[in-house]
Amino acid sequence: MGKLICDSTTSSPVIQWKDPTTSPSLDTIETITTTITTTWETVSGIDDQQKRHLQRLHAKGVLWKPPGDDSSAVVFRLSHGGDVDADGNCLFTASRKAIWSTAAPIDARELRRRTVRRFLTDLGSLSGVERSEIDAAIKHMYSPDLKSGWGIHVVQEVKLLAKKQDRDGLDSAIDELVHLGMQRELAAESIYKERCIAVDDSPSWAKYMSISGSPDDEYDIITLQYTEEGLLSVDENREGHAAAFGDDIAIECLATEFKREIFVVQAHGSDAMVDEENCVFFMIKWKLCIFIPISAFYLKSFS
Repeated sequence: MGKLICDSTTSSPVIQWKDPTTSPSLDTIETITTTITTTWETVSGIDDQQKRHLQRLHAKGVLWKPPGDDSSAVVFRLSHGGDVDADGNCLFTASRKAIWSTAAPIDARELRRRTVRRFLTDLGSLSGVERSEIDAAIKHMYSPDLKSGWGIHVVQEVKLLAKKQDRDGLDSAIDELVHLGMQRELAAESIYKERCIAVDDSPSWAKYMSISGSPDDEYDIITLQYTEEGLLSVDENREGHAAAFGDDIAIECLATEFKREIFVVQAHGSDAMVDEENCVFFMIKWKLCIFIPISAFYLKSFS
């Protein structure tokens, strides 16, 4: 999964498009010469077919039609903003690079905090029905019903939050069950599910999304993995380095907080058995840029 970011606060030139009712391919867009050079061969974390496709996007630009205005379009230029760590903070570190490019006034952890703060602020203005819908979406993502979903997923995960200060007590409780003859992973599953916080509603999501993998975090993330047959593994995250990956809700809150428009782009490697033309797939929900696992990309309007 990749995410693409552009600066929507920059004034963008309007380009007339001959047929606004169709979605033109990259080959039908006139190539625009630019003085900015991106060396895609040095970009890490992407394979050859992705590099070739991104080079074409860089050369030709990305066409975007404003919603509700079929008479005009804007062409954006794709640029490589630099590498970011392939961890749970990648959304925030890549956003930091894409929004500010050079010296950012805030760090990735502050971006995460402001994203959570925006979520809680907006949550207070929602109706009971709207809040219930958000809670249901959170529960579906992080505390799924393990009786269903197996036609889509091979493995499903349940996220739990353990207070750092409680880890010794949790370990002691698990050891007690092991001494009684219970298998270690089953004992851990039982204790964690009984004593930890399930990520299944708005307040628990705010706690979860605040976790950056820092020693200063209040909670550690515990991940239970299941197959249709039952428990597969327990990631106890003993070092406390696991961070909460930015999800759809975080992306929307981040976009609102910084007045950007964000859309998500899915990038398939050669192992996904898709052809080169379709290795980068634009999902029409947000408007913004790509982060392909460990690289930050951004779009700027052609001048």
